[in-house]
Amino acid sequence: MKYDYLIVGAGLFGATFAYRAKQMGKKCLVIDKRPHLGGNIYCESIEGINVHKYGAHIFHTSNKQVWEFVNSIVEFNRYTNSPIANYKGKQYNLPFNMNTFYQMWGVLTPEEAKAKIEEQKAEAMNQFIVHNSQFIVDGVYQPQNLEEQAILLVGKDIYEILIKGYTEKQWGRKCTELPAFIIKRLPVRFIHDNNYFNDKYQGIPIGGYNKLIDGLLEGVETKVNTDFFENRSCWESVADKIVYTGAIDEYFDYKLGKLEWRTVSFEEEILDTPNYQGNAVMNYTEAEVPYTRIIEHKHFEMFGQEVYDCKKTVISREYSTEYKEGMEPYYTVNDERNNALAEQYRALATQEKNVIFGGRLAEYKYYDMAPIVEKVLGMEII
Repeated sequence: MKYDYLIVGAGLFGATFAYRAKQMGKKCLVIDKRPHLGGNIYCESIEGINVHKYGAHIFHTSNKQVWEFVNSIVEFNRYTNSPIANYKGKQYNLPFNMNTFYQMWGVLTPEEAKAKIEEQKAEAMNQFIVHNSQFIVDGVYQPQNLEEQAILLVGKDIYEILIKGYTEKQWGRKCTELPAFIIKRLPVRFIHDNNYFNDKYQGIPIGGYNKLIDGLLEGVETKVNTDFFENRSCWESVADKIVYTGAIDEYFDYKLGKLEWRTVSFEEEILDTPNYQGNAVMNYTEAEVPYTRIIEHKHFEMFGQEVYDCKKTVISREYSTEYKEGMEPYYTVNDERNNALAEQYRALATQEKNVIFGGRLAEYKYYDMAPIVEKVLGMEII
């Protein structure tokens, strides 16, 4: 049977593309090597709780068209992402805001908070200039690594308590070994606002992300446990065009070399309590705690009394590690070597006739969910 499109990968890019193509009368086949649809936004129901099996996913956007589109598939709830940082048993609100500054220093006004940060930034700048004056360009000191960049943005206290340990666990490298450009900006708010995102809209699909994927793929032929590369020549012949959402270097058989990734692993636990940490996301920012955060999944979709009506809870401890063969690639390694190699692969991709490369893996680019949907909605499907 001949298809208009073979879509390799049933994640958000592939599913949204299939939905739009079907609307236009195109015949699609979606294949995925995993045993389920949905890619990294797949959820599993455990004890009546939708567990994000590949890490926390919060949909957020300021694009009204995107928000209305996903809500036309499944209604989204009111979840607001307000993570908390835990450092040596003390808790701090994120992102950095007046609540954080009060918890850190006891300051009560924006002026006091600004003064404290500016004092620490000035002190650090003086030290950097004394020891590294050769890095002054046109009278401006150029931070030489992530540590220096972060301290010059938010001061020593916030860096050491809320950034250093978490970042080093996340990247598996010392902050002094990471490039400054990774952290060019940090969200600092001189208001009492714990909402992590600045977007107009955010939430979680009511009933979990599987509802979104199932809605997008309704009426589309799908096959799971199906690896494109195990019978590539056959799969390439079943459709006029291919939408490829897998790793771009794998598509080209790694002929220019392998791109590097960071990945995460999860330690899942069912607890005999209705409320473990009182929040969906708790970051652990000290280096001595091996995991980066604990996700308590019920808080994405249960609020108020609902939390206690569900007598158990499910948590996931998240560990950031170096990618190894057989693991799921998560985050691009944003350094010169990988960026240059990815650009070479992207150039090869432009020469592939009748193949569309899309998504995080196929573009070697980190994406939130909404930009993926926005990109597919803006594509011309012929």
